[in-house]
Amino acid sequence: MNLKGRSLLTLKDYTSKEIAYLIELAFELKQKKKQGITGNSLKGKNIALIFEKPSTRTRCAFTVGCIDEGGHPEYLGKDDIQLGHKESIEDTARVLGRMFDGIEFRGYKQETAEKLAEYSEVPVWNGLTDTYHPTQILADFLTLKEHFGKLKGLKLVYVGDGRNNMANSLMIGCSKMGIHFTILAPQVLWPDDALVETCKSYASVSGSELEVSDSLDVVEGADAIYTDVWCSMGEEEKADERIALLKPYQVNHNLLARTKKQNTIFLHCLPAVKGNEVTEEVFERFANLIFDQAENRMHTIKAVMVATLGNI
Repeated sequence: MNLKGRSLLTLKDYTSKEIAYLIELAFELKQKKKQGITGNSLKGKNIALIFEKPSTRTRCAFTVGCIDEGGHPEYLGKDDIQLGHKESIEDTARVLGRMFDGIEFRGYKQETAEKLAEYSEVPVWNGLTDTYHPTQILADFLTLKEHFGKLKGLKLVYVGDGRNNMANSLMIGCSKMGIHFTILAPQVLWPDDALVETCKSYASVSGSELEVSDSLDVVEGADAIYTDVWCSMGEEEKADERIALLKPYQVNHNLLARTKKQNTIFLHCLPAVKGNEVTEEVFERFANLIFDQAENRMHTIKAVMVATLGNI
């Protein structure tokens, strides 16, 4: 499958077959990595890593993935370049596009990632914005595929802030891949209606079921329960309000029992605030899976770079 030159700004722009291809490529690259085999598909390629927001998994995944494939990653923190301050995003993009072969962006506005892609004329990969987090979803899907042997037909319930970048991106990805998806959240934190309708159109093609609810009963039959921090980066001042609002939606032993299944798993994109969105007991019970999920950020991000920029 030819994805050369493509940016990854949101999974809206990728078909189910293209997403499946990236997951399969990530699995192959992971197996090679475990055998001590790295590649040179990015040899001679220079990758700009722009970070407005700090990161552990995203930064490390892009750095290691790039080096594993023979490329050179260059970290550009918020104080290292003039992005949107002394220089417009458009002009910065045109400069970086002349010097780098690909650009990763992790920051606040989705619009910034889109402008970088439009004006740089090189592939741009969204490492996280306030709206979407597509590379995390690829890692989640690789983890589910490894554990269950399939994606289509699984039921995944996302619990917590139903309108953040993770809920948005999981809804897009699940509806495209035939995963039955439920957002469990208080109504004031439900996702944008327009995005729900868009995802319902994807679901009608893939055969997945899409639901948004504030009732804890919707976790029944879930194959996987997923949560994220209650306050995203930049929302720290809302912590007390969010804790009060979301406490009934904590992932704990009682919530897992409501699934009425013995083999339900728990996933978290990290970092976790144990005692808020998930109890420490539940987190530690599924720690191996959660850190498989974290490791899979590297393999899926490597697959994205290889598929869109590399020589394969």
